[in-house]
Amino acid sequence: MNTETHTIETWNIYGAHQLARKLQLPELDRWNWGIPDTGPGFEALGDVKGLRVLDVGSGLGRHAAHLAALGAEVTAVDASPTQHQRALARYPDTPGLHLVCADAVAHLRDIDPYDLIYSIGSMPYLNPDRLLPALANGLKPGGRLVFTALHTNSHGTGPSTEVTRRPEILRLPGTTEDHPVDMWVLTPQLWAGLLLQHGLTMDSVTAIDSPKPDNHLSYRLYAARRPQHVPSGPRISAPPPPNTALGST
Repeated sequence: MNTETHTIETWNIYGAHQLARKLQLPELDRWNWGIPDTGPGFEALGDVKGLRVLDVGSGLGRHAAHLAALGAEVTAVDASPTQHQRALARYPDTPGLHLVCADAVAHLRDIDPYDLIYSIGSMPYLNPDRLLPALANGLKPGGRLVFTALHTNSHGTGPSTEVTRRPEILRLPGTTEDHPVDMWVLTPQLWAGLLLQHGLTMDSVTAIDSPKPDNHLSYRLYAARRPQHVPSGPRISAPPPPNTALGST
């Protein structure tokens, strides 16, 4: 079993657990990029009205439904059938919201490019060398990619300094039951280099840290874009330009 297949099976367990709990979460009153009540809100996405938007790893779909209510045409993609089932049960017929159960890379091969692609904590579960080329090609010229990625886990283990996966833990809500998953937990410099390698330009990095002094959990919010004009010829890997924001660990 490969890493991503195992990850989907683990999220299927998570989704089935949440379906069995029948917990009715409220609609969003504040955007959550990974840690509740911290960081910027949906304004990090800019004005979404009239845009074609993709949510990668959409889960229950509350964020996607929120953007649809603001006038975006949102496709919410999740590879887990039980997570997709949760979203369908909650949003069976929401205007502007399209729920898709698929691998994000496969989905991006078959669609017209999006104006905006975002992901809340889901991108690090996929091999960036497989995902990032699909995301770059799935954006219109000038289109934006905004995503959060784990930076430091709750035990204080910071990002890896090379592009490799490592084991992390997914805990089922309301229990002490843990499931191992592999994730790409990378430094901002590595993310910037990978984005550049695949034709995307990093605009900003924002730290999102747990407000609890005994919790080291930390994410980074990355904003990137596909340039309006992409030079012809092969893309050449290059290190990210000097930027003090990217040096933050």
